[in-house]
Order: sequence, then C-alpha cells, then structure tokens
Amino acid sequence: MAELILLRHGQSEWNALNLFTGWEDVALTEQGRSEASQAGLLLAEAEVDVRVLHTSLLVRAIDTAQLALEAAGRSWVPAKRDWRLNERHYGDLQGKNKLETTEQYGADQVKIWRRSYATPPPALAEGDPRLPGHDPRYRDVPPGALPATECLADVVSRTLPYFEAEVVPDLKAEAAKGGAVLVVAHGNSLRALRMALDGISEDEIVNLEIPTGIPYRYVMGDDLVVEEQGYLGDAQAAAEAAAAVARQAG
Repeated sequence: MAELILLRHGQSEWNALNLFTGWEDVALTEQGRSEASQAGLLLAEAEVDVRVLHTSLLVRAIDTAQLALEAAGRSWVPAKRDWRLNERHYGDLQGKNKLETTEQYGADQVKIWRRSYATPPPALAEGDPRLPGHDPRYRDVPPGALPATECLADVVSRTLPYFEAEVVPDLKAEAAKGGAVLVVAHGNSLRALRMALDGISEDEIVNLEIPTGIPYRYVMGDDLVVEEQGYLGDAQAAAEAAAAVARQAG
C-alpha cells in the first residue's frame, strides 16, 4: 500500500485580498500558517507515514509544506521542488482584484478565464517584469516553456508529465513499505492531478474546488490503483471550505 497526500497551500496574503495570484510569490497570512500547521496535525493524527515531499517553486507552497511537516514531526523528510507544480499563470490578471475584474469584464467572461478548461486570460506583454523569465528560480527552464498566461489545459500538460516522471516512482517505491508521498501545491495544479486520478472530465473539472490547508488522501494498492480517498479530518468542514472558494468572485 502507498498513500498520496495532496495539500493546497494555506491562505496567502493575496487570497485574503481576493487578488489573482498565479506565479506571483506571495507570503502566507497568519491564518494560512495556522492552516498549514493544522494540516500537519491532521497528518499526524491519521498516522500518515510521510516519506517524500514534492512542492512547487512558490514560497507559499514551500512554507506550507515546512509548517505542516514540522507539526507532523516530519521536518526531516527530503524535498523535491519543480516549477511544473506551480499555480496556473493568470497572465495579465495577476495582481488584479477579482471583484473589480468582474465589474470591468463581466461575470461570464471572468468565469471563463478563471474556470474554463481551454481559454486562458490575456497574456503578459513582451518585456513585462512579471514574466517568469525575469525570475532567477526559472533560469534553468527553457524560455519557450515559461508561460505568459495559461488555461487549465496548459497546467495539465506540464503537471501530469511531472507526476508520472517524479511522483509515481516515489509512490511505487513506498508501496511495499506503506509510506506516503506528500504533494504541496496550488488550486489549479492540484485540480490537474485530481482530474487525472479521479477521471474527471474537462466539463466537470470546472466545478471542482480545492480548499486551502486540508490534506486530501489517496490510499493505493501495490499497483497504484486507488482504493480509498477523501479529506482528512472533518469532511463537512472541508466541504464548507471548498464552497467558500467557489463563492470568490471571478
């Protein structure tokens, strides 16, 4: 048996301000830090034997992972980090208020940009300082692979190959030992993984919301077929947190 734990980072400063965040590097709020620590306590209470950690290159995911593992007594777990687990790049929407964007473009257009599978928001213009090529953490990524905007389909196309190449081998290695692999990432990169693992269609994925700071566990057999799955802790609290995400404008 192996376990796969998916964890969205805790509330960030821009989550609290209702801003499109994407690849912008934003710190956790105090609530977000508390959510991360609580996630670690849930892992400990469920006796999840975390052995490997995967995170994005964004600090809100890295800090969430560190706080969660500290609370779980697992600070020693080795970490692997990759840009392909980053949040969806929201292009020119990054840094903009969701309510104000809705007022400017209309709710229908913003819903398409935010939740459609194949329609990206407006791209960043050439030379925009927000382009990831200006960030030293991406200096080893081929420039053509770095986005100026993304739709969910783009996130799927980068996240799933990483999962297959890097996470699946770790799951196979832990299957014989009963260990767990923890992936700490973002709403859209985790939606991409849930889409594949749960067999969710392109139309249905629009309705899947990922709450911050609540671990989602898959229990897998030796062949990595999912045998059990669900949020750790209070299922009703997880449902309410997901509903709160859905209510965010834009």
